[in-house]
Amino acid sequence: MSDAMGSLYQELILDLSRYPRNKGLQDGADASAHEINPTCGDEITLQVHLEGERIRAVRWAGDGCAISQASASILTDVAVGLTLSELQERIEAFRTAMRSRGKIQPDEELLGDAVALGGVSRYPARVKCAMLAWVAAESAASRVAAV
Repeated sequence: MSDAMGSLYQELILDLSRYPRNKGLQDGADASAHEINPTCGDEITLQVHLEGERIRAVRWAGDGCAISQASASILTDVAVGLTLSELQERIEAFRTAMRSRGKIQPDEELLGDAVALGGVSRYPARVKCAMLAWVAAESAASRVAAV
């Protein structure tokens, strides 16, 4: 990744942490999950709102570092319009990229702005921060599927 691209991604992460998307819980969620990163104290509550079999909205509330907050915002944008199985596919793709220690960049076509978090995978201590919202989404989705 070029230095210019890395700077652009870093700017996106900081911007999303200052001005998060889809933050704030709403009544009527089909499922929710709460996750905590015990290493650093980041936490998130994430809600999934369905319309039929498609995700109408993902809302969240939480506190933490710029990476965890930006990742939550990005996830909420990526998930809208997907089925739960399509969401799971994206969670797995993101998880694979995050565990690669920089060897695999997130697929922009599949994950959209999550490519901005690709560099995080080189820092194992920060991977849990980037994954927090995605793990919460996976947990919430499994609760919907269980109903």
